[in-house]
Amino acid sequence: MFNINRSVFISLAILIAVFALLASFTLGSGPGMSRQEAVAAAEPFASAEVLRDEYGVPHITGDTDAAAAFGLAYAHAEDDWATIQTTLVAARGELARYQGADAAPTDYVVQLLRIRELVAARYEQDISSNVKALLEGYAAGLNLYAAQHPTRVWNDVLPVTPEDVVAGFVLRTPFMYGLDDTLTELFAEERQRAISMRSTQSAFQWLDEARLPFGSNAFAIAPEFSADGATRLVINSHQPFEGPVAWYEARVRSGEGWDMVGGTFPGAPLILHGHSADLGWAHTVNLPDLADVYVLETEGDRYLLDGEWRELEHGTARLNVRIWGSIRWTVERDMWWSEHGPVIRTEHGDYAIRYSGMDEIRQVEQWYRMNRAENWDAWYEAMEMNAISSLNTVYADRTGEIAYVYNAAMPVREEGWNWRDYLPGDRSELIWQDYHPLSALPLYHNPASGWLLSANQTPFDATAVNDNLDAAAFSPTFGIEPRMTNRAHRGLTLMRNERALTAARLEDIKFDKVYSETSAVGRLVREILAMDFTGDDDLLSAQAVLASWDMSTEIDSRAAALGVLTAVRTIHNRHHEDPWDMAPADALREAADELMSHYGRLDPSWGEVNRMIRGDVNLPLGGGPDILRAIYGGSANLDENGQLRAVAGDTYINFIEWMPDGELRSRAIHQYGSATLDRMSAHYDDQAVLFAAEEWRTLDLALEGEGYSPLSR
Repeated sequence: MFNINRSVFISLAILIAVFALLASFTLGSGPGMSRQEAVAAAEPFASAEVLRDEYGVPHITGDTDAAAAFGLAYAHAEDDWATIQTTLVAARGELARYQGADAAPTDYVVQLLRIRELVAARYEQDISSNVKALLEGYAAGLNLYAAQHPTRVWNDVLPVTPEDVVAGFVLRTPFMYGLDDTLTELFAEERQRAISMRSTQSAFQWLDEARLPFGSNAFAIAPEFSADGATRLVINSHQPFEGPVAWYEARVRSGEGWDMVGGTFPGAPLILHGHSADLGWAHTVNLPDLADVYVLETEGDRYLLDGEWRELEHGTARLNVRIWGSIRWTVERDMWWSEHGPVIRTEHGDYAIRYSGMDEIRQVEQWYRMNRAENWDAWYEAMEMNAISSLNTVYADRTGEIAYVYNAAMPVREEGWNWRDYLPGDRSELIWQDYHPLSALPLYHNPASGWLLSANQTPFDATAVNDNLDAAAFSPTFGIEPRMTNRAHRGLTLMRNERALTAARLEDIKFDKVYSETSAVGRLVREILAMDFTGDDDLLSAQAVLASWDMSTEIDSRAAALGVLTAVRTIHNRHHEDPWDMAPADALREAADELMSHYGRLDPSWGEVNRMIRGDVNLPLGGGPDILRAIYGGSANLDENGQLRAVAGDTYINFIEWMPDGELRSRAIHQYGSATLDRMSAHYDDQAVLFAAEEWRTLDLALEGEGYSPLSR
């Protein structure tokens, strides 16, 4: 398979074979930018200042938006330069140069998707002057930090350019809706085997950590539904705890009026979701059908289209692969394109792909306009750019408006086809060219219910039953997902039982730890309890423990360990799909055996098993997979200590309130702390204890004090 057996396009045998024919010996030549050059490039942004609060969260100011972005880059680099560097190099298609053959698939795909060529061709015309200035400031901040710390920088990485930052968005965005699943499937030696592995493995090293569970919760509460008349927004994205899509918290302010606090990713020059004084939004992952696969009829290097043979466009990927130390070899691999888009040629056929966003570089432009919006109209106008290919977006503001936008750059497709299936590649009318306007997609704006919940479920079940949108009003060519997660089942049930919602009750719902009876876990448990294990004492004992389970994942639960360990073997992260990945009885036996081997009992407390481990912190955690208090372990198996280490789920959480008297309240928590990589820093794990205890930090939005200028470091 593409991601497991890399002989699909690069292997040790190939490397040996091409040493003499395709190889060039290279050595690194230093960071590529002197400190003096970096300082000179940073001078226009010298007004930037970084002030860190008691938890090390950077509050950045600058006279201009560009200067504030410069400060954000520098502060984030101080805390996580290694990840930022990796994301930038990955978007260049050069990761294998530094990380070896395992990273070559990423480089191949970047070149196959022509990401660098797209950015180069469209940067000048598609990016506004304001955003160009922002990107230049951000790049200058990264370059200054790297030039000041050359031993931390890979050879020839500098200078970072604005185009590098844009390319990072172009690469990252389509993987949020599952383009990597499509590519993994096509590159597989056996197509059906690949289909069965969707969403559990990635073909691309850069996204290995990112393939941990994607999820999220977002709540928007209007004044009429609040007991005290407040408007509330809960931002609760579920991401990996570390890596290229792990949240970093920051506050940025400029003399030009930019003022945002929230979460961002490594390599992003602004806030991706968070709030200003006026408004805020949260993203959750959605999964519309945004990638199409066409089966080509080929003859040699020709393909059939509308009854005529056409030549495949051919190119060569040059993969500069690190072998050992500074020794690298350049390996060449073929690439092809048809009128549809990139072409994957395999033993089981030739396929073309066409995907949403393949011609789009304005993602950072849209997020910037969202950052600068002051009201619903301006914010929704930014959303109408449709430059961000997917992601649900839940909105609230100080005037009491709330909304849930099912955001997608949705292709205009021919009706009557199953666009989730493979399509014939010989019909040009199936090669879509345009996108629907955002107004054609599901939107809730100020529903009568006064509340909205997005938990990665279908958008047609997001509020009070009478206010839900009708799925029949939208084209089946959109491929809008019908799924319901446990978080949606449980959250909707809880919200529908409320009338005058208090802040405390909203917190309780967000941190709820129960599996719904209608969830996949509920169905699994009922199936196991209905089985006849007569004659098998071990399974009878395990069945009895499950029979006592109240479906809770509280720390003191005595049945959650067996239940969750059985479920993760059976369901993995697909809590909305059947059939099971493992026979339920086999999963129950494995889970029971593992608990007995580590604890000598089937019912250790869930807190003994489920752990927050970071630095010197090792604490029990409540919650679990697809729970509103989402916690995901890195494996279905316990470690040598009989524990599951939390590696994904609830990460950066922000609880925002616009009170009736105009006061803005903002509380947040991060799973670890601001010092992403510095184990010696007090901020490496100083929020982990609060996170485990489900407590908050109150954000000081009027923080004052003496900060530092990056140019003085």
